[in-house]
Amino acid sequence: MPLTDTRLRALKPKDKPYKVTDERGLYVEVTPTGGKLWRFRYRIGGAQKKLCIGSYPDISLKQARDAAYEARRAVASGGDPAFEKRKRKIRAEFLSAQTFEAVAREYIEQMMVQNGRADGTIVKANYFLDKLAPAIGNRPIHEIEPFEVLAPLKRLEATGKHETAKKCRSFAGRVFRYGVATTRCKSDPTSMLKGALVTPRATHYAAILEPTELGGLLRAIDDFTGYMVTKLALQIAPHVFVRPGELRHAEWHEIDLVDGVWKIPAGKMKARRAHAVPLSKQVRGYLTDLAEMLGREGYVFPSARSSKRPMSENTLNAAFRRMGYSKEEVTAHGLRATASTFLNESGLWNPDAIERALAHGDSNVVRGIYHRGKHWDERVRMAQWWSDYLDELRTGGKVIMGKFAKG
Repeated sequence: MPLTDTRLRALKPKDKPYKVTDERGLYVEVTPTGGKLWRFRYRIGGAQKKLCIGSYPDISLKQARDAAYEARRAVASGGDPAFEKRKRKIRAEFLSAQTFEAVAREYIEQMMVQNGRADGTIVKANYFLDKLAPAIGNRPIHEIEPFEVLAPLKRLEATGKHETAKKCRSFAGRVFRYGVATTRCKSDPTSMLKGALVTPRATHYAAILEPTELGGLLRAIDDFTGYMVTKLALQIAPHVFVRPGELRHAEWHEIDLVDGVWKIPAGKMKARRAHAVPLSKQVRGYLTDLAEMLGREGYVFPSARSSKRPMSENTLNAAFRRMGYSKEEVTAHGLRATASTFLNESGLWNPDAIERALAHGDSNVVRGIYHRGKHWDERVRMAQWWSDYLDELRTGGKVIMGKFAKG
């Protein structure tokens, strides 16, 4: 006899579980504690199986029959409703553990650290994650909607950090796309946020582009009275004009003072291409002084607090401020623009050689390896000429009469 709500409510618990059938495989199991659990019994290939539907009265009699009907249709089509339910449960449990922060940290490790991205790039990625984590870090990545990502980005904008907001959105997009590729989510919600943020105004690193002012800076560096390692880093930086992160992460095993070359591995370069820097006799002299002070192991420019860590990314700019230069006058990164401008305006050097010196060279990995092929000999000569010219400026000697000069 089919079940009714009256019969269901009247069912009482017994010492052992017992079953009361409804129709066509559907039944209710009454437990010793009084629970009434819907079950559907079916066969696949001669084997009897059971689908758990839910408990009464949370699942009504009609809902249980509808579920049993759908299960019978699935069996008739060759499916296994109990197996499909287990799969859905496992996937739901899996996805609930795949939070944005968990996937983001996996992305940083798998796609950035193991692929040899520059240390500075990885530090920035973790910084962007720290900005996003309070809002969406604990949310399952497949459930996150565009407005949830937009909220922390707008908070950054409200404090004037437009560039940070833009880069956080870009980082989040890369994490979501990684989530799609690894089946943790189905789409990138940040794709809908393009145009929702203020476009930051392009800015340039402050740089000195006038010879007498550059000479004054070099003399100010020589008069610097702070930490000696910082002073030597300041003295070397204008000569080699690498990015500040590349300079402060330099290690002694990369430097050959005999051949006069500093080989920077790909993992430390912005473009992830190995790069070589020819060292003038002046730079080798500074490095020799450093080696006599600290030895030739570990970082060339270690932190004042720990020799196992490089100097802080703010060290050189902070030193410029102590010397009286504002951030609108000079920056460590701006030394690259200074060298590029002076070298190009001299008219003495192939522009391609200058670009390679700035690590803007050929993207071909084989041709570009350490940039010691085409233009290398010219770059060696250019490095020495540049150091000699800096010495002239520091002592107040002759200057190049290029477009940057004032007479």
